[in-house]
Amino acid sequence: MKIVRYSPDGTRLLPPCVPSKIVCVGRNYAEHAKELGNEVPPEPTIFLKPPSSLIASGDVIIYPRLSQRLDYEGELGVVIGQRARNVQSSDAAGYILGYTCVNDVTARDLQRKDGQWTRGKGFDTFCPVGPCIVPRDEVDLASLRVRTFVDGEKKQDASITEMIFSVGDIIAYITGFMTLEPGDLIATGTPSGVGPLQPGSQVRIEIEGIGVLENTVVAEN
Repeated sequence: MKIVRYSPDGTRLLPPCVPSKIVCVGRNYAEHAKELGNEVPPEPTIFLKPPSSLIASGDVIIYPRLSQRLDYEGELGVVIGQRARNVQSSDAAGYILGYTCVNDVTARDLQRKDGQWTRGKGFDTFCPVGPCIVPRDEVDLASLRVRTFVDGEKKQDASITEMIFSVGDIIAYITGFMTLEPGDLIATGTPSGVGPLQPGSQVRIEIEGIGVLENTVVAEN
């Protein structure tokens, strides 16, 4: 196998997966549900982001003119490796290709105004993903922490073990009603500490052992 090395300077990363759908979990950390005034759900709260929202590490997040409140949400991303339908939680690991970092960017004011989440979660550039996919066998989920920094200041810091629903439970729940295809992306929910972004903000999602996802916010022209 030929190994090709590129210099980071002048190299532009692309999103590490090309999902047919992006399936997200809301309110999967108790403290995050509490900070937004929501009850802990009895089962996973599922919503979709369109593939057109996908961008890579280093791309810009566009702050839309329609919104007055843009929030970051750092999350662990799960990339599916093979078609999955009616998967048991105990078997879910075998359907995972690997893990990545996700920023579930949210127009919070529109999410609240609409009463459902499609518009508030679905703008172009609202799903930064990357920088790469780490194979599942190289990841110890129990050791992972999601950390988010805005302009160098830490805003979120939580263990993956604090999730209400595990990765296996999430995959089992989703595949009970939806077929997941290779390359599909699951965003597993964000911990407490979400907050606003402004044009010019630099946001960094860091999961040790997975990588660092970095993006800058720019105002829509």
